[in-house]
Amino acid sequence: MLARASEPIVAVATAPGRGSVGIVRVSGARLGPLVEALCGRSLKPREATYLAFRDSAGAPIDRGLAIHFPAPNSFTGEDVFELQAHGGAVVLQLLVGRCLQAAAEIDPSTGQPRLKGLRPAGPGEFSERAFLNGKIDLAQAEAIADLIDASTEAAARSASRSLSGAFSKDIHTLRDALVRLRMLVEATLDFPEEEIDFLQEADAQGQLAALSAQLAAVQQRTRQGALLREGIKVVIAGQPNAGKSSLLNALSGAELAIVSAVAGTTRDVVSQTIQIQGVPLHVVDTAGLRESDDEVEQIGVARAWGQIELADAVLFLHDLTRADAADYAGADADIARLLASRVPKGVPVIDIWSKQDAIGHIAPRSGVSLSAKTGYGIEALRHRLLELVGWQAVPEGVYLARARHVDALARVELHLAEAAGHLRAHLPPLDLLAEELRLAQNALNEITGEFGADDLLGVIFSSFCIGK
Repeated sequence: MLARASEPIVAVATAPGRGSVGIVRVSGARLGPLVEALCGRSLKPREATYLAFRDSAGAPIDRGLAIHFPAPNSFTGEDVFELQAHGGAVVLQLLVGRCLQAAAEIDPSTGQPRLKGLRPAGPGEFSERAFLNGKIDLAQAEAIADLIDASTEAAARSASRSLSGAFSKDIHTLRDALVRLRMLVEATLDFPEEEIDFLQEADAQGQLAALSAQLAAVQQRTRQGALLREGIKVVIAGQPNAGKSSLLNALSGAELAIVSAVAGTTRDVVSQTIQIQGVPLHVVDTAGLRESDDEVEQIGVARAWGQIELADAVLFLHDLTRADAADYAGADADIARLLASRVPKGVPVIDIWSKQDAIGHIAPRSGVSLSAKTGYGIEALRHRLLELVGWQAVPEGVYLARARHVDALARVELHLAEAAGHLRAHLPPLDLLAEELRLAQNALNEITGEFGADDLLGVIFSSFCIGK
């Protein structure tokens, strides 16, 4: 996409399907002739004008609002022309087709095409141009897509904060402090014969410690933001008839899975996304884990283990009404051993004791006791899940973040730790110290796009919807 960044583009900028209003957007250089061809007149900059959008014969395709945003005062930083018409799919495609047709027509005043090279936009190209033209940075561009995709109110608010620049501001603050520290180190490298020890006089160790503390605060908010964006995948596992489907229904508040006394009723994966304190929770019900001669059930058990190996948390259900039976307890012990070997390191496995209502008393067990039938213990389980994944209820300070942001900040932390080690040495290896600080700054710059490979940008913007 980057190679074609100078070509004018056009696309429908609203969601597919029917709607009361739909928008066709054009971005490029010198759009005046195209504006006149579609509207029959020029437009006042940034002023909505109600008129007819005309075809090549001058007949109206539709009537609506037309707005011309001359560069650089537009979203993309280029000339932008928007047609706000009725939101029918056919009408909008007719307007896109007319834009392409009018662009190729010869302008009588110049003898040249009205807008040479106009083509349909690819996914994310309008946002990409805004980034390339300095209207937004890369973190803000990603926030546009995240705001559109937000599945909870908390995620939407956090994405809006990222779009407004809150995340970028924190990254720039870190970078500026890092640049100041690099300047001290580079000065010491450049002038080793000076009597004044630049690093000691300027309290380089104190500056680095303060920078690391600032980084830790940003990392905490970023991890929270990543949880809001990605959510938590929770897999419910256990023997047949342990109450897995009932727990899925209780957590989701809907009858999603079939509940039956017949063992092996659930043979495939059933999932539902809910939210707890704004955090998306992707709950997955699986087939009962046991040996079986039934080929279909074997496939279900294999899929269950596949889901368990991809989980962020596993709920291991035990049936309190059968927990003391030797054969049941033995099977649970076998499953526990398999979970220990197959669940990824660091993924919590929570013991859940189900059917509390059926035994009539509270049995002291490690884990969480609950009843999907009465709701007892369900709220405690929700809080336990949030605690295990590190969620803290600080939504006003959280901005939506992506896995690549978390990874970049982790690399910054690593390089700063290495730099601190060099700085504590009796005779600091200044060249190594300078290199660690440079690498830390590069990792920060990747977040906002001030440093990054073209292929990374291509991957990011290709995930956007057409028209953004």
